[in-house]
Amino acid sequence: MRLAHGSISDARLPDVGMRAVFGPDARRRRYLAVEAELARAQAEIGLIPEAAAEAIAASARLELLDPDRLAAEQDRTGHLMMPIIAELSRVTGEAHGGWVHWGATTQNIQQTGDVLGVRAAHAIVADLLLDVLGTLADLADTHAETVMAGRTHAQQAVPITFGFKVAAWIDAMLHHLERLEQLRDRLFVAMAGGATGTFAAMGPEGPRVQQVLAGRLGLHSMPVPSRSIADPFAELVSVLALLSATGSAIAEEIARLAAAEFGELAETLPPGDVGSSTMPQKRNSKLCMDVITIGAQLRALVPLALEAMIHPHEVDGARTAMMDEAVEQSLVLTADALVRLRDVLGGLRVFPDRMSRNLELTGGAIMAEAVMMALADALGRQQAHDLVHHAAGAAASTGRSFSEVLAEAVEHDPRVRGRLSEDRIGTLLDPATHTGCSSEIARQTAARARTAVGTRR
Repeated sequence: MRLAHGSISDARLPDVGMRAVFGPDARRRRYLAVEAELARAQAEIGLIPEAAAEAIAASARLELLDPDRLAAEQDRTGHLMMPIIAELSRVTGEAHGGWVHWGATTQNIQQTGDVLGVRAAHAIVADLLLDVLGTLADLADTHAETVMAGRTHAQQAVPITFGFKVAAWIDAMLHHLERLEQLRDRLFVAMAGGATGTFAAMGPEGPRVQQVLAGRLGLHSMPVPSRSIADPFAELVSVLALLSATGSAIAEEIARLAAAEFGELAETLPPGDVGSSTMPQKRNSKLCMDVITIGAQLRALVPLALEAMIHPHEVDGARTAMMDEAVEQSLVLTADALVRLRDVLGGLRVFPDRMSRNLELTGGAIMAEAVMMALADALGRQQAHDLVHHAAGAAASTGRSFSEVLAEAVEHDPRVRGRLSEDRIGTLLDPATHTGCSSEIARQTAARARTAVGTRR
């Protein structure tokens, strides 16, 4: 994975075990586990002898298989599963080895085994997301009343609190947590339908075998075990892409507000960190840049996953390989991004004094909406808007303070003369008086995040 220039290396971040989930040995162990439980399920239904099932299950351990034979057979056959099946049959012994992989096809074992890996990876992602939500909840509570400029279209709009901004991040992350949970029933399924999904090799007991297999693995039974059904995997990639987009938005917002022109937020960087080889003063938002870079790579996998849904006939190996790549890479990238985002948020430096100074940049014009609403009773909303808009424009073009120009405009307009005293104007131009429900929303949303974390841990 290529990260942003001057990024934080993986070596400086904790290993959450995502890459290990998709390692070759972990993958083989899952395939062997599926073969073992398939044999036991078939024995329970009466398709194969009980003794054969127990012999297969006892032999389905990677350490019992000969790695040299596996490698040699994979080179010879060009097939991932056949060497495992052949070696498992050999280790099981002549008496029972012939019952290995009874009535199944490669993709049955691989897809079911890969689903077990996806389930483990899904748990890692969910746990990291809960970490992020817990940290966001603390930020929202701590800064529920920290007043800052709300910005729309890259311009100061009306005041908000930083806790309110964080609440918007939390709400989106809660949506993603809900989406991750909703796809579980569609995604975590066992497939054992055979070559085309009709259970032809296992006969009428095939559906029952699949149900028992699913139960033994803690999965659902795939209603139609067609190898061409891939939408749950594409859904997973799409949900992870949505999650990455929110993560990238948060990271980009933090990086922007860390710029010298804003100075409102900053990453906590490790001691000795160097931002530039030629500009010693640079303290780049490295983790944020990583999150943005990783997110772009992840979202680029969505078209691949959608393309991988399009299977001619009952299955297409190229599309299956496409989907495997999209799913694995999206999960690995999601974990990489969430680890970085968690660390950014956990060490985020917030500068309320700079937020307060930035609120003064417009000379009070950021409070134009509050003044407009105060005059709307007498003038009507539109005429009040026109009066305040004119005053704001005059202040901006002449360099005079907005409060001074506004006071003159009110004094010269007989409809509102005397309605706004100097003290009243001063109050209206105080950003802390016009944050609406920012504080309440921040605290309520923080509580929702904590509830989500508490019920899932």
